[in-house]
Amino acid sequence: MRVAVLGMGEAGQLYAADLVAAGHAVVAFDPAQMPFPDGVDRAESAAQAAADAGLVVSLTGARFAADVARQVAGADGQACFADFNSAAVETKRAVAAALPGNPVADVAVLAPVPRAGARTPLVVSGPGAAAVAEVFGPLGAAVEVLDAEVGAAAGRKLLRSAFMKGLAATVLESVSAAEAAGSAQWLREQIAGELGSAELVDRLIDGSRQHAARRAHEMRDCRSYLDELGADAEICEATITWLQRLEDGG
Repeated sequence: MRVAVLGMGEAGQLYAADLVAAGHAVVAFDPAQMPFPDGVDRAESAAQAAADAGLVVSLTGARFAADVARQVAGADGQACFADFNSAAVETKRAVAAALPGNPVADVAVLAPVPRAGARTPLVVSGPGAAAVAEVFGPLGAAVEVLDAEVGAAAGRKLLRSAFMKGLAATVLESVSAAEAAGSAQWLREQIAGELGSAELVDRLIDGSRQHAARRAHEMRDCRSYLDELGADAEICEATITWLQRLEDGG
């Protein structure tokens, strides 16, 4: 299949490389002139990348998702447009509204892509969900297809984020206190013993620092979704405070 990848950040690079390795013809676009993986053709625009593609994978970031969808509208009415961005439910719906002629898939990525590349587990909803499963299932990804509209997968992702980012904030706060007490390594070992993985502890701490801005945006979306559900959001608020502190260099 001809697959277009829009956005060649860390996740886009890994997905593109794995799709090429699986035998797909991959064309990608990113406004930044970074190197692309071997075998990935460079397009001059998002619309050019999407032209004649059977599947369009959008990894542009939530802020640009709907705008990029509008840019490719009409490029090929048959292409499945798969929005892989971590975004609010309303953002996913805006993407679908921008592409009335295409089957749109709302894709929630359930783990950090650097760990497993295209084998990363997915939850997918919307008219294009089956097309995503057909491509990524054979690559080794566990793909859960929801019989639901665009936005449902995003909601699942935000619920998971409330737990995972809240857990990260708890680890950050306790380890920060342990550093002040001169017991950081001891506490990290205690947490790793409880969670069953020292690697997970490292990821919760280092990943929060490295991706603080993106995760703060995600948690604001999470708070809005919890408000919409009428659910409590105190932990979510505290997590946003931690991520904002990290984003500011704290």
